[in-house]
Amino acid sequence: MAYVSLDSEQIKKANKKHKYTKDQVLELEQCMDKKSGPLYFMKKFMKIQHPTKGEMPFVPFPYQERLIEAYNSHRFSISMLPRQTGKTTCASGYLIWYAMFHPDSQILIAAHKYAGASDIMSRVRYAYEMLPGWIKAGVNQYNRNSIEFDNGSKIMATTTTENTGRGMSLTMIYCDEFAFVQPPDKAKEFWTSLSPTLSTGGKCLITSTPNSDEDQFALIWKEANKRFDDYGNDNVVGTNGFYAMKAHWSEHPDRNEEWAETERARIGEERFRREHECEFLIFDETLISSTTLVEMEGAEPMQTMGQVRWWKKPNPNMTYMVALDPAMGTGGDFAAIQVFELPTFEQVAEWHHNTTPMNQQIRILQGICKHIHDTCLEQNSSKNPSIFYSMENNTVGEAALLRVMDIGEENIHGQFLSEPIRKGHRRKFRRGFNTTAKHKIDACTKFKELIEGGKMVINSKPLISELKDFVATGISFKAKPGQHDDLVSACLIMTRMMKVLADFDPKIFEKWTNRDTEYTAPMPIFANLGI
Repeated sequence: MAYVSLDSEQIKKANKKHKYTKDQVLELEQCMDKKSGPLYFMKKFMKIQHPTKGEMPFVPFPYQERLIEAYNSHRFSISMLPRQTGKTTCASGYLIWYAMFHPDSQILIAAHKYAGASDIMSRVRYAYEMLPGWIKAGVNQYNRNSIEFDNGSKIMATTTTENTGRGMSLTMIYCDEFAFVQPPDKAKEFWTSLSPTLSTGGKCLITSTPNSDEDQFALIWKEANKRFDDYGNDNVVGTNGFYAMKAHWSEHPDRNEEWAETERARIGEERFRREHECEFLIFDETLISSTTLVEMEGAEPMQTMGQVRWWKKPNPNMTYMVALDPAMGTGGDFAAIQVFELPTFEQVAEWHHNTTPMNQQIRILQGICKHIHDTCLEQNSSKNPSIFYSMENNTVGEAALLRVMDIGEENIHGQFLSEPIRKGHRRKFRRGFNTTAKHKIDACTKFKELIEGGKMVINSKPLISELKDFVATGISFKAKPGQHDDLVSACLIMTRMMKVLADFDPKIFEKWTNRDTEYTAPMPIFANLGI
């Protein structure tokens, strides 16, 4: 794209006066609207250079409208979009709008390569040059990599380095293809140096296709998707304050399955999944296959009781398993409780927290069992609910067992379940479930089989999030560094509890094994053992 000088008619000189018509004033008022202004401005006045159709008005696709809305509605936004879907076009239009209608704005474009920064800036200049003369802001300086308007706003473009933006007072920074900043340490250092600027009120927009699942873009994206509070509510933004927005190649109206097959043949399956399916390259082996994880969406809880999230109302014709993975409650590891229904193998409730004292963890377990008991009796007073509960007895678990003794098992609705004593084993029997390396692998294997075989229903979005970071390490599985796996650990205890019941109940055994059989009747053997 040819460079246009300040003397060109396409550039409005600084402080040039213009007498506006009534219609033009109305148009300006529409563009200045803080909520609808950017999209209106871009639809009404912006033109783009299409690679095959040439100059044409900008008509955004629905996902592009979502992207512009994300830019405008959130101080921090991170967007993951396939290649060649117009994300740079949306950004250039938004930056021009912001600079012209927000005086004294200092806007920085940071790209992973100089050519990328220049390309974005050329799109910004083109968007400006094609505007009607009356709506253009006057220009003081018009250079290849910067524009300075007469309202005090400035747009600058540069490459992403560890010193980019350092010491600058920025209103907004736009980071393009942030996942491809090399080496990865450069992106980390850049982000560290940028943080003080953003903490003073700056706005940050990040867009990229994914690359590695461990680069700085991936880390910001993952934190942006950690939206769940202590009550399981799905917040709009993540724990880092970023709003996450994602699009799929199929949302582009010119792309279909025929296009996808051709593109897969051209660039290969792995590259297609990264560049168009927007999947991170997973170098670690997750317990649950990546294809299954992609399909797992979870559901919103039907209700919350305190910090306990419920997805189903307890049914007197079902059996309920309540598993606790205890923790110290001092702000480190999380304590977690999982509740599953049998023989459907569906997750019905969940709780986790990292500052709840041990005695309160047992009280919460007690409350869950009581809720199941009381709800079932309300529906069928003649049938005692079938409830089983247990917990890990390793280290911290010993303290949890003491708390159960303090409360008294007779005061907890249900039957305490323990792992069977192995034949010929001389060790003193301990209540609950002791977790060794072998126990964990066995539980992981069965848990994987149940989920990937479609026999187990996972409703918790926080649990699905943990499963995406639950990876192979040596001969076992655990969370990636900096992540948590407490919800998964409670599920593994639950899986071992299911095995105990499967050994005695034929209905559970049938579904526990590889037979594909559906059941609607209650478990026969333990139906009347609840307290």
